[in-house]
Amino acid sequence: MNKDYLNLTLVFFFIAVSFCNAQHSVARLWNEALLNAIRGDFARPTVHARNLFHTSIAMYDVWAVYDDTAETFFLGKSFGGFAAEFQGIEASSDIKSQREEAISYAAYRILTHRFRRSPGADESLPRFEALMQQFGYDINFTSTDYSTGSAAALGNYIAQQIIEFGLQDGSREQFNYTNDYYLPVNDPMLPTESGSQDMTDANRWQPLAFDFFIDQAGFEIPGGIPEFLSPEWGNVVPFSLTENDYQIFERNGNEYKVFHDPGPPSYLQDDGGGTSAEYQWGHSLVAKWSAHLDPADGVMIDISPASIGNVQDYPTTLEGLRDFYKPTDGGDPSLGHDINPHTQQPYTPQIVPRADYARVLAEFWADGPDSETPPGHWFTILNYVNDHELFEKRFMGENEPLEDLEWDVKAYFALGAAMHDSAIAAWSIKGWYDYVRPVSAIRYMADQGQSSDPQLPNYAPNGIPLEEGFIELVGRGDPLVGDNNENLNKIKLFAWRGPEFIFDPETDLGGVGWILAEKWWPYQRPSFVTPPFAGYVSGHSTFSRAAAEVMTLLTGDAFFPGGVGEFYAPQNEFLVFEEGPSIDITLQWATYRDASDQTSLSRIWGGIHPPVDDIPGRLIGEKIGVTAFGLARSYFDGTVNNFDDDISRDLIVYPNPINGNDMLSINLMNRGEEPSQQTVDCILFDFSGKTVGEQAVNFQNWSGQMQLNSVQDGIYFLSVNTGQKKYLRKIAVKR
Repeated sequence: MNKDYLNLTLVFFFIAVSFCNAQHSVARLWNEALLNAIRGDFARPTVHARNLFHTSIAMYDVWAVYDDTAETFFLGKSFGGFAAEFQGIEASSDIKSQREEAISYAAYRILTHRFRRSPGADESLPRFEALMQQFGYDINFTSTDYSTGSAAALGNYIAQQIIEFGLQDGSREQFNYTNDYYLPVNDPMLPTESGSQDMTDANRWQPLAFDFFIDQAGFEIPGGIPEFLSPEWGNVVPFSLTENDYQIFERNGNEYKVFHDPGPPSYLQDDGGGTSAEYQWGHSLVAKWSAHLDPADGVMIDISPASIGNVQDYPTTLEGLRDFYKPTDGGDPSLGHDINPHTQQPYTPQIVPRADYARVLAEFWADGPDSETPPGHWFTILNYVNDHELFEKRFMGENEPLEDLEWDVKAYFALGAAMHDSAIAAWSIKGWYDYVRPVSAIRYMADQGQSSDPQLPNYAPNGIPLEEGFIELVGRGDPLVGDNNENLNKIKLFAWRGPEFIFDPETDLGGVGWILAEKWWPYQRPSFVTPPFAGYVSGHSTFSRAAAEVMTLLTGDAFFPGGVGEFYAPQNEFLVFEEGPSIDITLQWATYRDASDQTSLSRIWGGIHPPVDDIPGRLIGEKIGVTAFGLARSYFDGTVNNFDDDISRDLIVYPNPINGNDMLSINLMNRGEEPSQQTVDCILFDFSGKTVGEQAVNFQNWSGQMQLNSVQDGIYFLSVNTGQKKYLRKIAVKR
């Protein structure tokens, strides 16, 4: 890197830090430094979800060490088999300064360690040093002896412990996160060539080959054939995911731990049987929606919260997916919102070209060059909310507003935990099911032929279904037929035409038209095409829904501050690989869940996911978000130890896990001289503290039964209050 450029960068960074130092907490400044470092690193959502979580652990534990109520998560505990010993530290009269100093040393050590091999290290590491220098801290102080009362030593010690933990947490960090045993079954496809190129299994992931591969962060990956990212990530130590949440499967003698297993996706069979019809429909939908990406089509839609958002329900079966998505027009069964709850006024319509909305949506949520990847993207949204002039930092919307540092460390910890668990769950599923991406599936089906009519040419049961105006056969005299009719009866698509029609991204757009299906391309850069890992389930859907649940619970409000969140995309300046949008566009979301749902739709318009990848990710993300937040909250209010105290060990429940249609047996042990018969209040609540079941149970000889038939699948806590003692036990409900 040019030295003068680096010095100039640091000057601007110092100015920014000086300004922000007066505006934000030390935790916020380190979070921004981390997000900047992620933008300068390889696009690895799993790795960076872990970096965000581990850094948030360090910052939260520092805060908790100096608090009388909060419980540390890592220090003094055993996490994932790693014991982080801690003897406590004496607080001075200036706890605020101690916290800031310890947080800074901890964050600096962790981030310097994690990003030292990053392609952007020449910028990131000096920025970390600049931040320490701005605070007046000596980076050469490396002692971990916190027994002296040194906050800097405490920060160094926490970082040391987290770094050591990270070298044995299943992530294979010490091997640069490379895979241990996963191998793809399909040979690579060269996307610039036609067809799926002798793909052997149309249901499994196919690597892509490039002359040079540029990942989503904009960095070239040596070798030209990127390997599957994190297919064994189910082995990583999670936060709130438990043994009740996973199953272990085996392939080629290797184990795959799969969390929140959604069951298999739709599969294509040679005879068109099984779930082939759902496979064919879903991937064809992706091709059809790519016909929406040309503003010249004249289709205008309202993209304000008055028309978009407020989805009421999600399908839970493969067949149910067909009724959820609008196959021709695009979008979902949004009801919109009648009024803005903050202003009590209707939302103002925003009528724009559908193509501009779809393209901006795809680009905004794609997390392309200079992005912080999907988990980091939600941290930027959290920071956006934190800075909103109408937002008050009331935990769960209650009581007095928290000071900035307390709010930030708790918010980052809860969100980081949910992002980390989302990465583990989604990629554990990706690694096991190893599911195909649309670029391979669409080309493969087109290679086989059409599956609609045995009386028409080029019929194959495992081909692609025809649909007039979208998916047709090339006929004689067709412009695509070729000089020697070599393309006669091949499949053609009315779709985005791809990068072949873009010579200058500053002035050209690909547009939509009839193309040979064997050359179909996702709405992505030619040096990237599609993420280097399996599709099922969608990481974007999982991350986003989990984050939306955390944001809703954290703020105590489903709506963005002021009733709307916004992102502005200026005309002909926002899109990266083609010109656009054709007019100014402002993405708008009334609620955090609305934003999450738009994220999921963006991946279909972007050609990255079929519907079958999407909805299971949303449903899993919802579970993870609620569970992770609830567990985080129990550390904040110091109740986490109630799950393991001596009294609660005397509460025996069985079966556990339990089928929700069965009766839960409850038995209390070691009760002393308490009466043998009484009515006991038994309450079942979820991780957010919401009561989902309550019953006065008649106990005989301190044994009773509770009915759970109205309780949905999930992890809950059972509170049993005898009036003299209160017992607590975690239970899993599975139907």
